[in-house]
Amino acid sequence: MKVAILGAGAIGAYVGAALHRAGADVHLIARGPHLAAMRQHGVQVLSPRGDFTAHAHATDDPAEIGPVDYVFLGLKANSYAACGPLIEPLLTDTTAVIAAQNGIPWWYFHRHGGPHDGHRIESVDPGGAVSAVLAPSRAIGCVVYAATELEGPGVVRHLEGTRFSIGEPDRSLSPRCRAFSEAMQAGGLKCPVEPNLRDDIWLKLLGNISFNPISALARATMRQMCLHGGTRKVIETMMAETLAVAEALGCTVGVSIERRLAGAERVGDHRTSTLQDLERGKPLELDVLLTAVIELAEITGVDVPTLRTVHALSDLLAIRSAA
Repeated sequence: MKVAILGAGAIGAYVGAALHRAGADVHLIARGPHLAAMRQHGVQVLSPRGDFTAHAHATDDPAEIGPVDYVFLGLKANSYAACGPLIEPLLTDTTAVIAAQNGIPWWYFHRHGGPHDGHRIESVDPGGAVSAVLAPSRAIGCVVYAATELEGPGVVRHLEGTRFSIGEPDRSLSPRCRAFSEAMQAGGLKCPVEPNLRDDIWLKLLGNISFNPISALARATMRQMCLHGGTRKVIETMMAETLAVAEALGCTVGVSIERRLAGAERVGDHRTSTLQDLERGKPLELDVLLTAVIELAEITGVDVPTLRTVHALSDLLAIRSAA
């Protein structure tokens, strides 16, 4: 199995290291000091489950790699539309693209069935720009339950979780999903193939849609947001509105809001990816987390006033931080 990790940051490098350890032919695509460190020292994984180092091939030129069986996308979703020159050298007619993104994916309604089948979500696929680069037929969905951070160039700190749920948009248990799942498990990760992956997408989004923008607005950690009474109430309301949209689209999350909050509180003083991006001066990944759900609320006729309020505030923050 030949796998390219496009965007070998904290999550991508962690997955690549695990697959390499399992014997897959792994190629890490990165740049800058992180790339230089991986070339010289490999990917160093520091984990409570045991430290290890993987010396996979690392490059900034996908043409060096050529066609692969799988592309694991570790890029932020707001980079997908511009990744054409990077991904094209990696593709054959059968190459699968595994998008490890938060939020609502561009392929969400591909082979969905029902009244919204094939509908394009403008906020995540503006003008079809993402679909033009990443054909929905290539997509394997992926919901990441692992938490990692780049502690330094070439050094990944694994904090918790090893689950990467994957699934086909058409809900089939395909051979390509099963093969990738087996390789991930051989590398020490959990990778269940879920026929109803959209349920997992909404479960993960329940936290991301609330904690991520609020953490950036308040400069707060998970624990701090959960322990502040007013903020906790806002998050509860955002989660309730999100659940209403999910249910209107036929999805079942299966976890109560209180249980979701309790799990977040146990994470402790972890900074969300959106807060980390804000602190590093990077673009904020809000379209797939928040804007898309408001768009889906409009499609389904669900009232989401708190989501709209937080979106207005966080959107202004994103504009100001990019200025």
